[in-house]
Amino acid sequence: MWSQHSGDLSLIQFANAEDKQEFSKYPTKAGRRSLSRSISQSSTDSYSSAASYSDSSDDETSPREKTQANTHGSSDFCVKNIKQAEFGRREIEIAEQDMSALISLRKRAQGEKPLAGAKIVGCTHITAQTAVLIETLVALGAQCRWTACNIYSTQNEVAAALAESGVSVFAWKGESEDDFWWCIDRCVNTEGWQANMILDDGGDLTHWVYKKYPSVFKKARGIVEESVTGVHRLYQLSKAGKLCVPAMNVNDSVTKQKFDNLYCCRESILDGLKRTTDVMFGGKQVVVCGYGEVGKGCCTALKALGAIVCITEIDPICALQGCMDGFRVVKLNEVIRQMDLVITCTGNKNVVTREQLDRMKNGCIVCNMGHSNTEIDVASLRSPELTWERVRSQVDHIIWPDGKRVVLLAEGRLLNLSCSTVPTFVLSITATTQALALIELFNAPEGRYKQDVYLLPKKMDEYVASLHLPNFDAHLTELSDEQAKYMGLNKNGPFKPNYYRYHCVVDND
Repeated sequence: MWSQHSGDLSLIQFANAEDKQEFSKYPTKAGRRSLSRSISQSSTDSYSSAASYSDSSDDETSPREKTQANTHGSSDFCVKNIKQAEFGRREIEIAEQDMSALISLRKRAQGEKPLAGAKIVGCTHITAQTAVLIETLVALGAQCRWTACNIYSTQNEVAAALAESGVSVFAWKGESEDDFWWCIDRCVNTEGWQANMILDDGGDLTHWVYKKYPSVFKKARGIVEESVTGVHRLYQLSKAGKLCVPAMNVNDSVTKQKFDNLYCCRESILDGLKRTTDVMFGGKQVVVCGYGEVGKGCCTALKALGAIVCITEIDPICALQGCMDGFRVVKLNEVIRQMDLVITCTGNKNVVTREQLDRMKNGCIVCNMGHSNTEIDVASLRSPELTWERVRSQVDHIIWPDGKRVVLLAEGRLLNLSCSTVPTFVLSITATTQALALIELFNAPEGRYKQDVYLLPKKMDEYVASLHLPNFDAHLTELSDEQAKYMGLNKNGPFKPNYYRYHCVVDND
């Protein structure tokens, strides 16, 4: 079934058609250190998940200074507190309930062990949902070592649960930048173990392996990357002729773009803003910078609650979509003085500059829905004439000399994973896609993938979608032989050519 000589996607062959089934005074001493921390373009500056119920400030001792072992005697991990493992296990079990498709994939393929021999080093947000993915990879035969792609994204209890189960995890919420890179290195550099697969979110792991361990990089079977930032880095390597292994661009897969990026952000943008600011959206003037899938989701949600939304765009196609969806397309400088809320979601840098921050009105809320904090020029706000006042966890008032306040959320880092949670079901779609991409790259016969960046095969996207349809009791119509012949299609798909653009209708009513 997992033969490397099959011309079709081997990983799809097991598909069975009948089974479509926190408030602290600020700044503290630690807070000042945080404020003075350098701003880089790495994912160390990509703030995430406040979803952990354990507070990293409960114990100020660095996990690197602790000696811990799990109940099996292993100490090949570094987490905040291994004693939180039982609580973390409950969190994982709850997540599993809304990730039935990924669990279904686990059950279907664990007998075949399609990842037997795979040694996967991963760098993602460490949450209950990601833990379900990691444990699925282990069930499918892989050995895994894991770290966090973001210094604030880790749910400490979940990391403890993974360490207790035998996964080598090096992550805790509130890492320093030095901790971040130390954790990555501990994952990669270990005696008697060499990674042959990379699963990355943001490209920092891939960059570290490429720079520090070139022999490991060259021998890898493949890289799977899920973020705009990480994919951009991969394409840069490829263009320079320095990408010596095949890589799968999961970010631009249909199942990631149209579901995670759009539907996840449509719900989580409101959750993050409400939890941090208690803002009422009705009548608020909002500008969303970027009208890609993330921007579309944000705009839809905000307009539905009565906000007056305009957008900025560089792409005329996305700009025209915004116009047709009922949004004014503007330049940020034209509207910045009137805005109550500014949201960035472009994946670019310096989208909101210090000059524009200076021109914002008193009380304007500024946040970012992109992967890292490069979109808002936060570094320029760390200047002697401005005062930072923390009023809530991850909510800072930046006070100008004249008394004007701008409300900055999560220090310009990723809002939804910083200040709220994201829907588990959507993460199931992305996690299933990542798992299948790893299986495909690991099992692909020699020559199928060259040293380049690839999009997910259409058949794989369709399979991921089909696994999630039973959650809605959805029943697909099947083509007759005559219909399939007329359309020139295989009855089992793929049903759309690779160039097909799935259009998401944005309902603003």
